[in-house]
Amino acid sequence: MRVVLLGPPGVGKGTQGRRLATESGWALVSTGEMLRDAVARRTPLGLEAGRQMDAGLLVPDEVMVGLVRERSALPDARLGFVLDGFPRTVPQARALDGMLEGRGQRLDAVVSLVAPEGELVRRLGQRRECPVCKRAYNLESAPPRDGRHCDDHPGTELVQRADDQEATVRKRLEVYREQTAPLVDYYRAQGRLVEVPGTGEVDEVYQAMKQAIGRTESSGTTPARRAGSGSGGR
Repeated sequence: MRVVLLGPPGVGKGTQGRRLATESGWALVSTGEMLRDAVARRTPLGLEAGRQMDAGLLVPDEVMVGLVRERSALPDARLGFVLDGFPRTVPQARALDGMLEGRGQRLDAVVSLVAPEGELVRRLGQRRECPVCKRAYNLESAPPRDGRHCDDHPGTELVQRADDQEATVRKRLEVYREQTAPLVDYYRAQGRLVEVPGTGEVDEVYQAMKQAIGRTESSGTTPARRAGSGSGGR
C-alpha cells in the first residue's frame, strides 16, 4: 500500500503516520526526516536542498521529487510507504503519479485529516521544545516529567517556538489552506481522497484512518467520502 497523508499543522499527521507505518510494516517517508537525512549524507540532492534551505528558500519541486524518488525506492519501502509532507502542490502530485506509474505502481489512498482551526491553534499552543536537544513535548498529550523542564536536560526549561505562537499559527493555517485546497480537489476528482476527522482521542482517529484505508484496499478504489463521522471532538 502507498498512502499519502494530508492535513494542516497540528492535526496529528506525524503521530498517526508513524504509527500506521510501524504497525503495517511500511516505510514512513517524512519530508522533514528525508531532507535532514539527505543533507547529512551529503547526497547530490541533499547538498542542493541544503543550499536552498540555508538561503531561506523553498526547496524546488524537482529536488523534492528526486528525494522522494530516492527514498521510496529503498528496500524498506518495498511493501509500501506512508508519505507525510509530500506532495504539497498539484505539480508535485502529478510528478508523484508519474514516478509511480513508471514503476508499475499506483497511489492507493490519500487520507486528509481535518480539524477546526480553533482546535489546531490550541494544540499547537501546547507544544514546547528543549532549546538544547530540540526534543519536542506537548504540555497536554506528551508533557515532560516535571511539567517544565526537559527530561534529558533537567536544568533546561522548555520554550515555545516562535512558529507555535497564535498569530503565526493562524498565518500558517491560512497558507496551508491556500496551498492545499487545489491538491485536495485534485485527489477528490480522482476519487482517491478520504477525509478523516482529526479530533477526538488519538486511538479513535487512528482506528478511523485504518478503517478508511482498509476499505480502499479491499475495493481497489477510493470514492471521495468522509470517514469516521461518528468520532467525537474534544
